[in-house]
Amino acid sequence: MKEELQEPVEVEARKRTDEEELAVELSAGVWESLKAVRERSPLVHNITNYVVMNNTANALLAVGASPAMVHAREEVADFAVLSQALVVNIGTLSPEWVEGMRLAVHAARQARVPWVLDPVGAGATRYRSATSAELARQAPTVIRGNASEVLAMAGEAGASRGVDSTQSSEASLEAARGLASRLGTVVAVTGRTDYVTDGSRVVAVDNGHPLMARVTGMGCTASALVGAFLAVEPDAVLAAARALSVLGLAGELAAEQSKGPGSLQLHLLDALYTLDEATVRARARLR
Repeated sequence: MKEELQEPVEVEARKRTDEEELAVELSAGVWESLKAVRERSPLVHNITNYVVMNNTANALLAVGASPAMVHAREEVADFAVLSQALVVNIGTLSPEWVEGMRLAVHAARQARVPWVLDPVGAGATRYRSATSAELARQAPTVIRGNASEVLAMAGEAGASRGVDSTQSSEASLEAARGLASRLGTVVAVTGRTDYVTDGSRVVAVDNGHPLMARVTGMGCTASALVGAFLAVEPDAVLAAARALSVLGLAGELAAEQSKGPGSLQLHLLDALYTLDEATVRARARLR
């Protein structure tokens, strides 16, 4: 009887060891990518919304990237080709900006520049949903959204309240996997736990702090950092997961010093700037 029971116990022990080794490997990769961003200072072209331009530009600078906030139709295509990554955020839509997004995406694809789509508020209005769906058909390297946005893009009835999610990231995971498989892209759905998937692989990121949800544009900042990490890491699943871990870890460190969302914003930038190898390896939580 003992011999019969021994094998399942050993299998379970090996499984735990494999998972622990993978977690260590994933955490080590977070530091390697952050180090590469700091060393290479990739130019990240952002077509983003009025609300978050300052936030995202400063976050990119803090991790070592070089931000450009360029949206005029007359120059977006030229700038997309010069950049190492493009981030398209539909937060404050207008026909002129949408046309600029189309031109930039086309140029980035032609030049094989990785690009990120942030479908802010997808599902809230017909215009917003149609724009995000159109851009999603242009082979984004990564789609980064909250649970409600991902559910809406997957064609499911995920209730949306403006740009805020009313769903959990766990509830949208299967929809994210299906969307990634259908579009041939990577989908990163953010929430209490972040999930990154290409339809088959799934990486979960457990870094972050609830106070981050009280600061406007935190999801937009996540998308911008994903762009920076795509510029140095060709595996889009790993790039997105590592970027989200860095932001979540910085949020944790910032929250330890903050009295509220106002001071969190200041401490977050400092945390992104001062993150070191020991802290990343010890506190990055990916699985």
